Order: sequence, then structure tokens, then C-alpha cells
Amino acid sequence: MSTPAPDPVTRDVYGELRTAILRGEYAPRQRLIENELTERYATSRFVLRNVLTRLQTEGLIEIQPNRGARVREITVPEAIEITEIRRAIEGLVAARAAEQITDEEIICLRELGRSMQAAVRAADVLRYSELNAQLHGTVRSIARHNSATRIIEQLNGQMVRHQFRLSLVPGRPSVSLPEHLEIIEAVCSRDPDAAERSMRVHLDSVLDALKALAGTTPAAEPASHGEPTGRGPLP
Repeated sequence: MSTPAPDPVTRDVYGELRTAILRGEYAPRQRLIENELTERYATSRFVLRNVLTRLQTEGLIEIQPNRGARVREITVPEAIEITEIRRAIEGLVAARAAEQITDEEIICLRELGRSMQAAVRAADVLRYSELNAQLHGTVRSIARHNSATRIIEQLNGQMVRHQFRLSLVPGRPSVSLPEHLEIIEAVCSRDPDAAERSMRVHLDSVLDALKALAGTTPAAEPASHGEPTGRGPLP
């Protein structure tokens, strides 16, 4: 039996709180106080608890007995596992995009590539990160594979913090830009095999960067509020 869709009020509060978490308004391990949240989102405890349960299912928060909810911190080893899953699914999506792409979408995708090149030339890391997210989202949109999109977006929600950290690694844009341009070229050439291969090569590179990050990350990092705006930059 299918799970009933959430009511509009629950859906709205869920969307607003989820976006706030992804934007970094709530830091990893930060407590989510029910009284504060019901006041901020003008909602009831019943609705809020449904929202928190849904966010726990997505892996964005954790609910501890007698202690309430807090933002879940994704460790670097977990980020590596998530990226391994992304590599398989996003490879499939890139191949599907190469099969589905229209002439108008080719123009859009190539323009994105030119914008990414301009951002790297200008050393505008934040702009490049935004364009990375836009590129991956555009490839998913072109693929028109709803199930894969849902899975990837949930995984990306858990990865925002690490994606932002990788985007700040010196020299990372100069590594990822050629990889992204290869993805664009393969999809625009309507070559599914090349598109899947180029996406996997890119995510292999992300895995290598995460593994390098794992070697420099303390076992327990302090929570920080000064992190990404949460647009989901992809390294």
C-alpha cells in the first residue's frame, strides 16, 4: 500500500526547514528546539514532528530518545560512501540525458559550460560552485528520470557541507572544470556511453578528493555556522 502524500501544511514546513538546514542556518550537531521551530514556522507540534520524522528518513537530522532532534553530521567516510552511490546513479542519468537531449537543451548546456569557464578564469569560486550545481541539475532535468533524480537530490542534501569544503580546496576548479566540460560534450554529442563514462570519471575524481580530505580531517570537528549558502555546490 502506498504512503499517503503529506498535507499542504506539512509539505510547506518541511520544505522551509529542509532548505534552512541545507543553507547552513542550522549547523551540524545543532539541536532543533521544538518550541523555537513551531514559533518560527507558525505551525503545530504535530505537524513539526511529522516534518522531523521525514527529515530523519532523509538522513538530514537524527532524533535521539529523550534528547530531541539535531542536525546530523555526515562524516567524511560516509560522504565517500554516498559519492560511490552517486557515481553509479549519476552515470546512468548522464547516459539517459545523452539519449533525451533536445537541440534547445544542447544550447543551454553549452552555455553553462562557457559560464563555468568564465568563472574559473575570474577565480570566482562561489560562482563556479553555483554553476556546478546548475550543471548537474540540468543534466538530471534533461534525463527526465524521476526516480534517479529523487535519490540523487536526497544524497546531495547530505553532502552539502563536504561539497562546499571541496570547492575551496586550492586548484580544485582547474581539475573539475575539464571533467565537467567532457560531460557536457558527451551529452551534447548524444553519446550515452561517453556521457556515462565522463560522469564516472568526474565522480572518481571527487572520491579521490574526499579521500585526501579524510586524511586531514580531525575525528570530531567543531560545529560551524560560517559555511555554505546551501545551493548544493558540486565539486
